[in-house]
Amino acid sequence: MRAAVLREFGAPLDVVDHLETVATGAGQVKVRIRATGLCHSDLSAMNGLLGLPAPFVPGHEGAGEIVEVGEGVTSVAPGDRVIVNFMPPCGACPDCANGEGNMCMSIAMGASATPNFTEDGEPVFGLLGCGTFAEEVVLPHQSVVKVAEDVPFDIAALIGCGVTTGVGAVLNTARVEKGSTVAVVGCGGVGIAAVMGARLAGAEQIVAIDPSAAKRALVGSYGATAAVSPEEAKDTMAELTGGRGFDHTFEVVGRSATAQAAYDLVRRGGTMTVVGIGGAQEVLPLSLRAFAGQGKRVLASTYGGTDVPRFMSRLVDLWRDGRLDLGSMITGRSFLDDINKGFDLMKTGDAVRTVVEF
Repeated sequence: MRAAVLREFGAPLDVVDHLETVATGAGQVKVRIRATGLCHSDLSAMNGLLGLPAPFVPGHEGAGEIVEVGEGVTSVAPGDRVIVNFMPPCGACPDCANGEGNMCMSIAMGASATPNFTEDGEPVFGLLGCGTFAEEVVLPHQSVVKVAEDVPFDIAALIGCGVTTGVGAVLNTARVEKGSTVAVVGCGGVGIAAVMGARLAGAEQIVAIDPSAAKRALVGSYGATAAVSPEEAKDTMAELTGGRGFDHTFEVVGRSATAQAAYDLVRRGGTMTVVGIGGAQEVLPLSLRAFAGQGKRVLASTYGGTDVPRFMSRLVDLWRDGRLDLGSMITGRSFLDDINKGFDLMKTGDAVRTVVEF
Protein backbone atom coordinates (compact mmCIF):
# COMPACT_ATOMS: atom_id res chain seq x y z
CA MET A 1 0.00 0.00 0.00
CA ARG A 2 0.99 3.66 -0.27
CA ALA A 3 2.29 5.50 2.75
CA ALA A 4 4.44 8.51 3.61
CA VAL A 5 7.54 7.74 5.67
CA LEU A 6 9.72 10.25 7.51
CA ARG A 7 13.28 8.97 7.19
CA GLU A 8 15.31 12.08 8.06
CA PHE A 9 14.29 14.99 10.27
CA GLY A 10 13.60 18.14 8.31
CA ALA A 11 13.49 16.28 5.00
CA PRO A 12 10.41 15.78 2.79
CA LEU A 13 8.32 12.69 3.38
CA ASP A 14 9.16 9.67 1.26
CA VAL A 15 5.98 8.38 -0.40
CA VAL A 16 6.26 4.65 -1.04
CA ASP A 17 3.90 2.01 -2.39
CA HIS A 18 5.23 -1.12 -0.70
CA LEU A 19 4.52 -0.63 3.03
CA GLU A 20 2.48 -3.33 4.74
CA THR A 21 0.40 -3.28 7.90
CA VAL A 22 1.13 -5.70 10.71
CA ALA A 23 -1.39 -8.52 11.15
CA THR A 24 -4.64 -7.65 12.90
CA GLY A 25 -4.33 -9.27 16.31
CA ALA A 26 -6.78 -9.89 19.14
CA GLY A 27 -8.39 -6.67 20.32
CA GLN A 28 -7.23 -4.77 17.23
CA VAL A 29 -8.87 -3.35 14.12
CA LYS A 30 -7.64 -2.53 10.64
CA VAL A 31 -8.77 0.87 9.34
CA ARG A 32 -8.83 1.96 5.72
CA ILE A 33 -7.85 5.62 6.06
CA ARG A 34 -9.99 7.88 3.87
CA ALA A 35 -8.82 11.31 5.08
CA THR A 36 -6.11 12.66 7.34
CA GLY A 37 -5.45 16.16 8.60
CA LEU A 38 -1.97 17.66 8.53
CA CYS A 39 -1.53 18.76 12.13
CA HIS A 40 1.29 21.01 13.32
CA SER A 41 2.21 18.26 15.80
CA ASP A 42 3.06 16.08 12.81
CA LEU A 43 5.29 18.85 11.50
CA SER A 44 6.96 19.19 14.92
CA ALA A 45 7.64 15.45 14.98
CA MET A 46 9.00 15.56 11.43
CA ASN A 47 11.35 18.41 12.38
CA GLY A 48 12.67 16.45 15.35
CA LEU A 49 11.14 18.84 17.89
CA LEU A 50 9.25 16.10 19.73
CA GLY A 51 12.27 13.82 20.02
CA LEU A 52 10.75 10.76 18.36
CA PRO A 53 13.06 8.30 16.58
CA ALA A 54 12.92 8.06 12.78
CA PRO A 55 11.85 6.42 10.55
CA PHE A 56 8.13 6.57 11.20
CA VAL A 57 4.82 7.16 9.43
CA PRO A 58 3.39 10.51 10.62
CA GLY A 59 -0.28 11.25 11.06
CA HIS A 60 -2.72 11.01 13.96
CA GLU A 61 -5.71 13.10 12.82
CA GLY A 62 -7.54 10.63 10.63
CA ALA A 63 -10.81 8.97 9.72
CA GLY A 64 -11.76 5.95 7.68
CA GLU A 65 -13.67 2.70 7.72
CA ILE A 66 -13.13 -0.62 9.46
CA VAL A 67 -12.02 -3.36 7.08
CA GLU A 68 -11.08 -6.07 9.58
CA VAL A 69 -11.52 -6.77 13.30
CA GLY A 70 -9.46 -9.03 15.51
CA GLU A 71 -10.60 -11.64 17.97
CA GLY A 72 -12.77 -10.32 20.76
CA VAL A 73 -13.67 -6.98 19.12
CA THR A 74 -17.39 -6.23 19.36
CA SER A 75 -17.46 -2.40 19.53
CA VAL A 76 -17.09 -1.99 15.76
CA ALA A 77 -17.53 -4.11 12.66
CA PRO A 78 -16.28 -4.07 9.06
CA GLY A 79 -17.85 -1.19 7.16
CA ASP A 80 -18.20 1.09 10.19
CA ARG A 81 -17.08 4.70 9.75
CA VAL A 82 -14.64 5.75 12.47
CA ILE A 83 -12.46 8.57 13.79
CA VAL A 84 -8.95 7.75 14.98
CA ASN A 85 -8.40 8.49 18.68
CA PHE A 86 -4.66 8.80 19.37
CA MET A 87 -5.17 8.75 23.18
CA PRO A 88 -7.36 5.66 23.55
CA PRO A 89 -9.06 5.18 26.93
CA CYS A 90 -8.73 1.79 28.60
CA GLY A 91 -11.99 2.28 30.49
CA ALA A 92 -10.65 0.75 33.70
CA CYS A 93 -7.96 3.01 35.17
CA PRO A 94 -8.54 5.84 37.70
CA ASP A 95 -8.31 8.48 34.94
CA CYS A 96 -11.05 6.78 32.92
CA ALA A 97 -13.16 6.29 36.04
CA ASN A 98 -12.92 10.06 36.63
CA GLY A 99 -14.15 10.81 33.11
CA GLU A 100 -10.65 11.85 32.03
CA GLY A 101 -9.97 9.27 29.36
CA ASN A 102 -7.83 11.85 27.56
CA MET A 103 -5.24 11.34 30.34
CA CYS A 104 -5.21 7.55 30.13
CA MET A 105 -1.84 6.15 29.09
CA SER A 106 -2.59 2.46 29.64
CA ILE A 107 -3.05 1.72 25.95
CA ALA A 108 -1.28 4.68 24.37
CA MET A 109 2.14 3.81 25.80
CA GLY A 110 2.01 0.27 24.47
CA ALA A 111 0.60 1.36 21.12
CA SER A 112 3.39 3.90 20.64
CA ALA A 113 5.98 1.21 21.34
CA THR A 114 4.44 -1.30 18.91
CA PRO A 115 5.14 -1.10 15.16
CA ASN A 116 2.10 -0.53 12.97
CA PHE A 117 3.79 -1.38 9.68
CA THR A 118 6.58 -3.34 8.03
CA GLU A 119 8.84 -2.34 5.16
CA ASP A 120 10.80 -5.13 3.49
CA GLY A 121 10.30 -7.16 6.65
CA GLU A 122 11.56 -4.43 9.00
CA PRO A 123 9.26 -2.81 11.59
CA VAL A 124 8.06 0.77 11.05
CA PHE A 125 6.25 2.73 13.76
CA GLY A 126 3.32 5.09 13.41
CA LEU A 127 3.34 8.50 15.07
CA LEU A 128 1.62 8.33 18.48
CA GLY A 129 0.82 4.71 17.78
CA CYS A 130 -1.21 5.71 14.70
CA GLY A 131 0.40 6.60 11.36
CA THR A 132 -2.57 7.91 9.39
CA PHE A 133 -0.37 8.98 6.47
CA ALA A 134 -0.93 5.47 5.15
CA GLU A 135 -3.81 3.88 3.28
CA GLU A 136 -4.39 1.35 6.06
CA VAL A 137 -3.33 1.03 9.68
CA VAL A 138 -3.85 -1.52 12.48
CA LEU A 139 -4.87 -0.01 15.83
CA PRO A 140 -6.22 -1.08 19.22
CA HIS A 141 -10.01 -1.14 19.02
CA GLN A 142 -10.13 1.60 21.67
CA SER A 143 -8.32 3.87 19.21
CA VAL A 144 -11.37 4.30 16.99
CA VAL A 145 -14.65 6.12 17.62
CA LYS A 146 -17.64 5.07 15.53
CA VAL A 147 -19.59 7.84 13.79
CA ALA A 148 -22.68 7.91 11.58
CA GLU A 149 -22.51 7.49 7.83
CA ASP A 150 -23.58 11.11 7.24
CA VAL A 151 -20.29 12.46 8.66
CA PRO A 152 -17.88 13.10 5.75
CA PHE A 153 -14.41 11.64 6.18
CA ASP A 154 -12.68 15.03 6.00
CA ILE A 155 -14.95 16.46 8.71
CA ALA A 156 -14.40 13.37 10.84
CA ALA A 157 -10.63 13.69 10.43
CA LEU A 158 -10.70 17.27 11.77
CA ILE A 159 -12.61 16.10 14.83
CA GLY A 160 -9.89 13.49 15.33
CA CYS A 161 -7.52 16.10 16.77
CA GLY A 162 -7.74 19.80 15.99
CA VAL A 163 -11.41 20.44 16.70
CA THR A 164 -11.51 18.20 19.78
CA THR A 165 -8.38 19.86 21.14
CA GLY A 166 -9.37 23.48 20.50
CA VAL A 167 -13.06 23.40 21.34
CA GLY A 168 -12.41 21.11 24.30
CA ALA A 169 -9.82 23.46 25.77
CA VAL A 170 -12.49 26.16 25.98
CA LEU A 171 -15.52 24.14 27.04
CA ASN A 172 -13.96 21.43 29.20
CA THR A 173 -10.62 22.68 30.54
CA ALA A 174 -11.13 26.43 30.97
CA ARG A 175 -14.93 26.23 31.17
CA VAL A 176 -15.34 29.70 29.75
CA GLU A 177 -18.37 31.48 31.18
CA LYS A 178 -21.05 33.29 29.20
CA GLY A 179 -20.19 36.98 28.83
CA SER A 180 -16.43 36.42 29.29
CA THR A 181 -13.64 38.16 27.45
CA VAL A 182 -11.33 35.76 25.62
CA ALA A 183 -8.06 36.06 23.69
CA VAL A 184 -6.71 33.24 21.52
CA VAL A 185 -2.99 33.47 20.75
CA GLY A 186 -2.32 31.55 17.54
CA CYS A 187 -4.96 31.00 14.86
CA GLY A 188 -4.08 27.82 13.02
CA GLY A 189 -6.54 24.95 12.95
CA VAL A 190 -6.59 24.42 16.73
CA GLY A 191 -6.75 28.16 17.39
CA ILE A 192 -9.72 28.52 15.05
CA ALA A 193 -11.39 25.67 16.94
CA ALA A 194 -10.75 27.53 20.21
CA VAL A 195 -12.40 30.63 18.72
CA MET A 196 -15.43 28.54 17.79
CA GLY A 197 -15.45 27.05 21.27
CA ALA A 198 -15.47 30.53 22.82
CA ARG A 199 -18.42 31.47 20.63
CA LEU A 200 -20.27 28.32 21.72
CA ALA A 201 -19.55 29.22 25.36
CA GLY A 202 -21.18 32.63 24.85
CA ALA A 203 -18.06 34.78 25.30
CA GLU A 204 -18.81 38.46 24.76
CA GLN A 205 -15.41 39.45 23.32
CA ILE A 206 -13.23 36.99 21.39
CA VAL A 207 -9.92 38.44 20.22
CA ALA A 208 -7.80 36.37 17.82
CA ILE A 209 -4.07 37.16 17.83
CA ASP A 210 -1.79 36.01 15.01
CA PRO A 211 1.05 37.51 12.94
CA SER A 212 -0.48 36.16 9.70
CA ALA A 213 -2.74 38.69 7.99
CA ALA A 214 -4.30 35.82 6.00
CA LYS A 215 -5.37 34.04 9.16
CA ARG A 216 -6.61 37.24 10.77
CA ALA A 217 -8.82 37.82 7.73
CA LEU A 218 -10.52 34.46 8.30
CA VAL A 219 -11.27 34.36 12.00
CA GLY A 220 -14.26 36.71 11.99
CA SER A 221 -16.32 34.11 10.17
CA TYR A 222 -15.65 31.66 13.00
CA GLY A 223 -16.77 33.96 15.79
CA ALA A 224 -13.86 36.28 16.61
CA THR A 225 -15.01 39.80 17.42
CA ALA A 226 -11.54 41.22 16.68
CA ALA A 227 -8.39 39.99 14.99
CA VAL A 228 -5.06 41.69 15.69
CA SER A 229 -1.34 41.21 15.28
CA PRO A 230 0.82 40.40 18.33
CA GLU A 231 2.05 44.01 18.32
CA GLU A 232 -1.52 45.28 18.65
CA ALA A 233 -2.59 42.84 21.37
CA LYS A 234 -1.87 44.94 24.47
CA ASP A 235 -3.55 48.03 23.07
CA THR A 236 -6.58 45.97 22.11
CA MET A 237 -6.71 44.44 25.58
CA ALA A 238 -6.55 47.92 27.14
CA GLU A 239 -9.32 49.20 24.88
CA LEU A 240 -11.70 46.28 25.39
CA THR A 241 -11.12 45.59 29.08
CA GLY A 242 -10.09 48.99 30.41
CA GLY A 243 -6.61 47.63 30.98
CA ARG A 244 -7.87 44.97 33.37
CA GLY A 245 -7.00 42.04 31.11
CA PHE A 246 -8.95 39.20 29.53
CA ASP A 247 -10.87 36.71 31.64
CA HIS A 248 -9.39 33.85 29.61
CA THR A 249 -6.44 33.51 27.27
CA PHE A 250 -5.47 30.47 25.22
CA GLU A 251 -1.93 29.80 24.01
CA VAL A 252 -2.18 27.62 20.90
CA VAL A 253 1.36 27.78 19.52
CA GLY A 254 3.77 26.11 21.93
CA ARG A 255 6.41 28.83 22.18
CA SER A 256 7.85 30.65 25.19
CA ALA A 257 7.12 34.08 23.70
CA THR A 258 3.48 33.34 22.94
CA ALA A 259 2.97 31.71 26.33
CA GLN A 260 4.38 34.82 28.01
CA ALA A 261 2.11 37.01 25.89
CA ALA A 262 -0.95 34.98 26.83
CA TYR A 263 0.00 35.17 30.51
CA ASP A 264 0.53 38.93 30.37
CA LEU A 265 -2.84 39.49 28.68
CA VAL A 266 -4.94 37.66 31.27
CA ARG A 267 -6.41 39.63 34.17
CA ARG A 268 -5.69 39.18 37.86
CA GLY A 269 -7.62 36.10 38.91
CA GLY A 270 -8.13 35.12 35.26
CA THR A 271 -7.17 31.88 33.54
CA MET A 272 -4.53 31.16 30.92
CA THR A 273 -4.86 27.78 29.21
CA VAL A 274 -1.88 26.25 27.42
CA VAL A 275 -2.91 24.19 24.40
CA GLY A 276 0.17 24.33 22.13
CA ILE A 277 2.79 21.59 22.41
CA GLY A 278 6.31 23.01 22.41
CA GLY A 279 9.79 21.60 22.58
CA ALA A 280 11.52 20.85 25.87
CA GLN A 281 13.38 24.17 25.69
CA GLU A 282 10.18 26.22 25.58
CA VAL A 283 9.46 27.49 29.10
CA LEU A 284 7.29 30.05 30.89
CA PRO A 285 9.35 31.85 33.56
CA LEU A 286 7.21 33.17 36.38
CA SER A 287 7.96 35.23 39.46
CA LEU A 288 6.42 33.26 42.30
CA ARG A 289 5.76 36.49 44.18
CA ALA A 290 3.83 37.98 41.27
CA PHE A 291 2.18 34.65 40.48
CA ALA A 292 0.79 34.28 44.00
CA GLY A 293 -0.11 37.94 44.29
CA GLN A 294 -1.97 38.17 41.00
CA GLY A 295 -3.94 34.97 41.45
CA LYS A 296 -3.69 34.06 37.79
CA ARG A 297 -4.43 30.44 37.02
CA VAL A 298 -2.40 28.49 34.45
CA LEU A 299 -4.03 25.36 33.06
CA ALA A 300 -2.87 22.79 30.54
CA SER A 301 -5.39 21.23 28.18
CA THR A 302 -4.67 17.77 26.79
CA TYR A 303 -6.77 16.51 23.87
CA GLY A 304 -9.94 18.35 24.76
CA GLY A 305 -9.71 17.88 28.51
CA THR A 306 -12.36 15.17 28.87
CA ASP A 307 -13.60 11.75 27.80
CA VAL A 308 -12.67 11.88 24.11
CA PRO A 309 -15.15 9.44 22.49
CA ARG A 310 -18.10 11.07 24.25
CA PHE A 311 -16.91 14.57 23.39
CA MET A 312 -16.33 13.62 19.74
CA SER A 313 -19.96 12.52 19.57
CA ARG A 314 -21.00 15.90 20.98
CA LEU A 315 -18.90 17.70 18.38
CA VAL A 316 -20.54 15.69 15.61
CA ASP A 317 -23.94 16.82 16.92
CA LEU A 318 -22.79 20.45 17.02
CA TRP A 319 -21.52 20.18 13.43
CA ARG A 320 -24.75 18.54 12.31
CA ASP A 321 -26.78 21.32 13.96
CA GLY A 322 -24.75 23.97 12.12
CA ARG A 323 -23.13 25.33 15.28
CA LEU A 324 -19.60 24.28 14.22
CA ASP A 325 -18.50 25.37 10.76
CA LEU A 326 -15.94 22.68 10.01
CA GLY A 327 -16.30 22.46 6.25
CA SER A 328 -14.90 25.94 5.62
CA MET A 329 -11.83 25.13 7.74
CA ILE A 330 -10.58 22.60 5.22
CA THR A 331 -8.02 23.27 2.53
CA GLY A 332 -8.25 19.93 0.76
CA ARG A 333 -5.72 18.01 -1.27
CA SER A 334 -6.30 14.77 -3.13
CA PHE A 335 -4.11 11.67 -2.93
CA LEU A 336 -1.28 10.84 -0.61
CA ASP A 337 1.34 11.87 -3.20
CA ASP A 338 0.46 15.53 -2.57
CA ILE A 339 1.10 15.35 1.15
CA ASN A 340 4.38 17.29 0.98
CA LYS A 341 2.63 20.03 -0.99
CA GLY A 342 0.00 20.12 1.73
CA PHE A 343 2.64 20.76 4.37
CA ASP A 344 4.19 23.46 2.19
CA LEU A 345 0.77 25.12 2.03
CA MET A 346 0.37 24.89 5.81
CA LYS A 347 3.77 26.54 6.35
CA THR A 348 2.71 29.61 4.37
CA GLY A 349 0.18 30.49 7.07
CA ASP A 350 -2.68 30.65 4.57
CA ALA A 351 -4.25 27.28 5.29
CA VAL A 352 -6.56 26.78 8.25
CA ARG A 353 -6.28 22.99 8.08
CA THR A 354 -5.02 20.92 5.18
CA VAL A 355 -6.75 17.56 4.81
CA VAL A 356 -5.48 14.88 2.45
CA GLU A 357 -8.15 12.59 1.03
CA PHE A 358 -7.17 9.09 -0.05
